[in-house]
Amino acid sequence: MPASDIRPGAVHAPLGLQAHIPPILTSRPAVASRTQDLVVFSHLRWGFMYQRPQHLMARMARRGWRVFFVEEPRPTAGAARLECHSPEPGVTVVVPHSPVAPGGFHDKQVAVLAPLLSRYLDERQALGGVAWLDTPMALHIMKTAQPRAVVYDCMDDLSTFLDASRELLLREAALMKQADLVFTSGPSLYEAKRHLHPQLLCLPSAVDGEHFSPSRLRPGSPHAQRARALQGRLPHPRLGFCGVIDERLDLDLLAHLARARPQWQIVMVGPVLRIDPGTLPKAPNLHWLGLQAYSTLPYLMAGWHVCLMPFVINASTRFINPTKTLEYLASETPVVSTPVHDVVQLYGDVVSVASTPQAFVEACQALMDEAPAGHLRRAHAALQTVRTRSWEIAVNVVHRWLLRVSAPRQTDRDGALRAAVPPELLAAPQPEGPGWANTSRPMS
Repeated sequence: MPASDIRPGAVHAPLGLQAHIPPILTSRPAVASRTQDLVVFSHLRWGFMYQRPQHLMARMARRGWRVFFVEEPRPTAGAARLECHSPEPGVTVVVPHSPVAPGGFHDKQVAVLAPLLSRYLDERQALGGVAWLDTPMALHIMKTAQPRAVVYDCMDDLSTFLDASRELLLREAALMKQADLVFTSGPSLYEAKRHLHPQLLCLPSAVDGEHFSPSRLRPGSPHAQRARALQGRLPHPRLGFCGVIDERLDLDLLAHLARARPQWQIVMVGPVLRIDPGTLPKAPNLHWLGLQAYSTLPYLMAGWHVCLMPFVINASTRFINPTKTLEYLASETPVVSTPVHDVVQLYGDVVSVASTPQAFVEACQALMDEAPAGHLRRAHAALQTVRTRSWEIAVNVVHRWLLRVSAPRQTDRDGALRAAVPPELLAAPQPEGPGWANTSRPMS
């Protein structure tokens, strides 16, 4: 990329260290011995932001699973119908269109959509597979898939959401009783939920390190051109954030950062959700770029001196484990965060943590003033962390557990029921570190 598009200076230029660090996982990923069907009910649209559900399901498809990704219905004035497309091999996105209100996976949608979905899955011999829910609101519509096993991927503490309804919380309690397996996206959420289910596993979100590696950037690509169009004219230094912009961001902290260092350009990338865009702070050096493509993010990060995680510290962030932490680290860019619990626990040794607005400013300045030797040590340690948190490792764990909970049951010599799964498929290679230590066995 042209010099104006990346952070200048030999100290802060991308190091491309990933090519020199051997991968932690060297064994071949396990592949299902026969076609397995995975019907996903998600409140997140596949084409919105590429995040945890897409990373997991795209890789599950590569392991031999047929993935049917059912989105929430879109409103239509016509008759109910299903619209389907395949964004990646092995993944079919199923988009219901429904004239019924209210929207989402509301119970009133079941009467309209259940016959369509049941017939669609039956025609593809996909009934009786595994149902995967990332929202409790799909509990009733899920039954149309006639699943032999139910998995709940709990990504958030729903009670902390601004718009959380009583029905949502009651539905989650019911899903906890019906699920055969529950994953949580981080250690804090695991600790909060572990008493609610006998087979609840901590599966922290991970990263596609290669995608964000500076060594793979191509200056002439459309994504490089897009990044130049968005921020190429902004002077250095640039500090950036990418992710959902909602009630969990500390807008007062951002305003303080912009005032304290007017020469710093603060680049904010992501959609604004659940808050009024009019409440976003405004300053000549604050730039709100909106939602950008997943493939453009590494090119934007390559132009930042520091990646920001300016989260407010309150109930809404108590249980979050931001995926962006690892994406920032994989980009070989220094990171400053407020003291989010999971960030401190999982990444406190490679992320600078600041508890006050002034400390946040000083931490950013310290990283930009870092000597070359310190920068190299920090970047190397960060990439070692990235290598132990890959989506490939996470999906190996998911794959083996889904084989276990969905396998036919057989009786052993002692009369106990066991899953009929070859033992070697359950011996997943285990990463090290907080939050991962117990993903290979049930937690009590």
